[in-house]
Amino acid sequence: MLRELLIRNFAIIDRARLEMEPGMTALTGETGAGKSILVDALGLLLGDRASSDLVRHGQERAEVAALFDLSALPGAVQWLADQALDDGSDCRIRRTLYREGKSRAYINDSPVTLQRLRELGRLLVDIHGQHEHQSLVRPDVQRALLDAQAGLEPAVAELGRTWRAWRDAERRLEDLRAAGRDRTTRMEYLRYQLDELAGLELTAADIEALDAEQRRLSHAGTLLEQGQRLLQALYEDDEGSAHGRASALARELEEMERLDPGVAPARELVQTAVIQLAEAADELRAHLDGLTLDPQRLQQVEELLARLHRLARKHQVPAAELPALAEALQEELAGLERLDSDLGDLEREVDALARRYREQAGQLHAQRRAAARPLAEAVTGTMQDLGMPGGRFEIAVEANPEHPAAQGWDRVEFRVSANPGQPPMPLARVASGGELSRISLAVQVMAPRGERAATLIFDEVDTGIGGGVAETVGLQLRRLGGDHQVLCVTHLPQVAAQAHHHLRVTKHTAANSTRTEISRLSPVERVEEIARMLGGRRITRSTRAHAAEMLEQG
Repeated sequence: MLRELLIRNFAIIDRARLEMEPGMTALTGETGAGKSILVDALGLLLGDRASSDLVRHGQERAEVAALFDLSALPGAVQWLADQALDDGSDCRIRRTLYREGKSRAYINDSPVTLQRLRELGRLLVDIHGQHEHQSLVRPDVQRALLDAQAGLEPAVAELGRTWRAWRDAERRLEDLRAAGRDRTTRMEYLRYQLDELAGLELTAADIEALDAEQRRLSHAGTLLEQGQRLLQALYEDDEGSAHGRASALARELEEMERLDPGVAPARELVQTAVIQLAEAADELRAHLDGLTLDPQRLQQVEELLARLHRLARKHQVPAAELPALAEALQEELAGLERLDSDLGDLEREVDALARRYREQAGQLHAQRRAAARPLAEAVTGTMQDLGMPGGRFEIAVEANPEHPAAQGWDRVEFRVSANPGQPPMPLARVASGGELSRISLAVQVMAPRGERAATLIFDEVDTGIGGGVAETVGLQLRRLGGDHQVLCVTHLPQVAAQAHHHLRVTKHTAANSTRTEISRLSPVERVEEIARMLGGRRITRSTRAHAAEMLEQG
């Protein structure tokens, strides 16, 4: 629902701020006051092509901004989330038009393209009377309205799931067939690679251990020399070894302890150090005993590592990852060897899903055909009351099994004959804006709400009608306002009197400028405006009484 609209320097509007409400709102004013400017401003906001002529004379830019409440529009909420433009349950849209002809668009303060603006606009507002924004002329919306009227949404959703499963299985089948075309060559290549890697029989840990062994063997001489020197310093030098010095310190502390027991903790720690130094010497001696010069083993290890690194460079992986590569190649080879079995299973799955889709799509086609006639008859009946006597509404449901889709293979088209003797034509080709608006009103009233835009704008809906027909149009718009936010631009008092709310457009002309003002009318002001619409320039007491009576009845 449109909650707030702000217009600055647009055409002859210098500034207008409107707080919109649920229900039906009538927009009235003198001829030439600029009633349709509000519709034009909304059109610009929803992605219409911009013209610098729309910037108010003497200004550098025009701006239109709106705040929408999306609590009743889950489709719009999902669209914003998909585009990473969501910002809670509200949505802010802004369009700025510059004098030089450039324009910028924003959704929730993020810059967007006009295409995105149009996509979101279709989910928020329908402008009836202008083909560009009227969703009802789009085939997908016509199909969705018919499905909603017949309660077919669950069947359509189930068909969509079957369609997606079918398409996914077909893609997997094609991928498998593509793999099969190169299967023999690929299998021979995999076996060659595996033969190269098969003799390794090493894990990643084994390869790391080989690296460590190579470093140790290649530096065995240095390690032995250094180890013997450290062993001497640690234990075997009677005069100056760390163990000898620590032992001497421990003996002195024992003598001191006899005179001062307080040094006992220090003596215990030094004796512990003496023991640990002896153990360290034992460990180092044992290690040096096992460390020998082994040129033959060093050669074997280096040859094996050289082979590993050659293979690693060839396969463009670190040497430690060669075992994992061999495992992956083996799995791929096994998969190719299973290809014939998998291909047959997948072909049977595709055939089964295709049969299920055809069965469901055929049932949906029959249900749509059955639902089309009563909806068309109901809309035809409403058209008679809306100033189109003899008008006829039809819904064509044509099956095209050669072009399946997620919503079925049907082409649903609304067709209308506004006058007796004329053949029904697609709704999008109806020439008269007033007729199109009234046909749209008839369809909107008869069809359930579903996922349609919450804000409906009717412009030209009362063109060429009057009297009882105008009152009927007003009643239908008010009825539609029970489920939607409806804004109707009208010049007929019978229509305006039915509205829940009333806006008046007034044009003020000064010596050097013209500006339009849009104001919300109080109950007393509504009587005056309806009286003006009834009586023109001369408003009498009886005219006001008639206006008050119309508002009371409305």
